[in-house]
Amino acid sequence: MPVVGIIGGSGLDDPDILKDATSVDMDTPYGKPSSALTHGRIEGTEAIILARHGKNHQYSPTQVNNRANIHALKEMGATHILATTACGSLREEIDRGHFVIIDQFLDFTRFRSNTFFDSFENGAGHTPMAEPFDAQLRTTLYQTSVDLGYPTHNGGTVVTIEGPRFSTKAESHMFRAWGADVINMSIAPEAMLANEAEVPYAAVAMSTDYDCWKEDETPVSWEEILTVFNQNADSVKNLLLNAIPKIS
Repeated sequence: MPVVGIIGGSGLDDPDILKDATSVDMDTPYGKPSSALTHGRIEGTEAIILARHGKNHQYSPTQVNNRANIHALKEMGATHILATTACGSLREEIDRGHFVIIDQFLDFTRFRSNTFFDSFENGAGHTPMAEPFDAQLRTTLYQTSVDLGYPTHNGGTVVTIEGPRFSTKAESHMFRAWGADVINMSIAPEAMLANEAEVPYAAVAMSTDYDCWKEDETPVSWEEILTVFNQNADSVKNLLLNAIPKIS
């Protein structure tokens, strides 16, 4: 039976979506995860929620202990991982509130531990990363989202920047020229580590803004992100509630 780990981004780590929920404090060889893990069920499917930025959003993107988060979910028995994230749109057609079931990433982080293979003492570890997002999970998320009537894009490249600052216009235009569709501060190295841990991983990104490339828009602000996010957070939760029982 599947056990689905949910890594909740800002505002999308609500433990109330689980039935019979219990909180579990974990420790790992890489330190403590961002939060206690909430274990419960969604329509009969076992699920575990972890708050990526901490229960009080106290960890900046750079401070998130991604290795501990992935290790803790696997240790708790997660057979699949679904992640949620806010993102900025780098494409006209990806409007505010749209979902993107991302299938590729560009890693522009700088200061994060991005591998479990710190040493090759026990053998080399070179993990394939051509397709970092699980195809079956992506299909389930996309089809469920479309069935629910949400505007959803099947595939897209996310560029993950270090943060916590937003991009300059030059950077935003560069990322567009390089083929990125959305931008955030969290998917790398999270996706990389899930692949190293051999846990199928997929992510749903919700567009909240147009970064700063669009000349007829004001540059992104944290206040704008929160406003759009709060308007659409229930839709993301509903997507998870409907998609998770279909995972096998």
